[in-house]
Amino acid sequence: MSTPTQERQVTTREPAKGVWRIVAGRELAVKLRDRNFLISTGVTLLAIVVSMVVSGWLGGRAETVDLAVAGDGSAQVVQVAQQGADARDANLTLRPHQVADVAAVEKQVRDGDADAGLVRTGTGWQLIGDTDENDDLSTYVGTAAAQLAVQRNAAAAGTTMEQLQQGGSVSYRLLDDSGRDPSMVKVVGFVFAFLFYLSSILFGMAIAQSVVEEKQNRIVEILASAIPLRQLLIGKILGNTALAFAQLALFVGAGLIGMAAMGQGSDLAAVAGAAGWFVVFFVLGFLALAALWAVAGSLATRNEDLQSTSTPLSMLLMIVMLAGIFATGTVQVVASYVPMLSIVAMPTRMVAGTASWWEPIVSLVLLAATAAVIVVLAETVYRRSLMQTQGRMTMRQALRSSD
Repeated sequence: MSTPTQERQVTTREPAKGVWRIVAGRELAVKLRDRNFLISTGVTLLAIVVSMVVSGWLGGRAETVDLAVAGDGSAQVVQVAQQGADARDANLTLRPHQVADVAAVEKQVRDGDADAGLVRTGTGWQLIGDTDENDDLSTYVGTAAAQLAVQRNAAAAGTTMEQLQQGGSVSYRLLDDSGRDPSMVKVVGFVFAFLFYLSSILFGMAIAQSVVEEKQNRIVEILASAIPLRQLLIGKILGNTALAFAQLALFVGAGLIGMAAMGQGSDLAAVAGAAGWFVVFFVLGFLALAALWAVAGSLATRNEDLQSTSTPLSMLLMIVMLAGIFATGTVQVVASYVPMLSIVAMPTRMVAGTASWWEPIVSLVLLAATAAVIVVLAETVYRRSLMQTQGRMTMRQALRSSD
């Protein structure tokens, strides 16, 4: 039979075992009941879906150009121009209608009855617009007119187009045959950088504010008497990391579904693989960032102090985002191995197809090791500064103080 002393020892020790789960559960419950958090998540998700739909609609929308044409051969020029546009999947439809002369063409264009006009001149052909030029129309009509002119001149000279063009063919050889569209890579890199910054700021600042409010209201003194501060920190880190992971996975999933719905299957596999790595990199990096945000809160004694204690973190997040958006070439390669910068840089390189299979593994190991060191150091600072309520502390003061 156990003695009262033994029963008291069990009672006091048992809550310390796995108590971080209670803290993490509380963090999750509070956030999931926060209307602002739910609304912002829904709005962001809606924005992603709408942007994908609008982008797909604009990219797939066919342009129809009503052409008023005058002069012999004008209909043939338009027909060849349409064939060229169709061959390039340009989503351009040319609808010509014949009119009497140049004056009639100009009148229809000026009155809005035609989008543009095509007339014969002494040296060739002329497109007529009202207030601006249609670049696609100019490209395809110009190419068609030149092609027909070469055919006529070749026939008049008693030769063929093939003979005239002999020796003039141009081929294209790519040093990088991955087939990745550079503009697509830039867009995906921007999305990775923006999502990283958004999630890190929103959840990180929430952690810092939670810590400083508990400290300002003296609630932390009650918590410290019931549970170890290390367990409190672990619970806060893991609870908010789980939320950040869930939200980020939701956003990334919505983007991938949008790409599939838009018919971008050729790019979907590369982007999906890089997105999976991005989520893994983000989770590891956010574990370290969450610990640092908790430290920013523990160093402050009131909400007004957070602006100064969190400034280094905000600057770090900004640097990571800007590096993810603008870094190219050798700078991007180096950044993909630098912990924190690698969260965005390495997945972007994977989308571009410039990273070997082993590179993300090495980069991830470096990030994990750095995150472990940061968490251990942050736990020491957090534990030593959390109970100090006399004024705002610095990192150096916290490291020099005793537990």
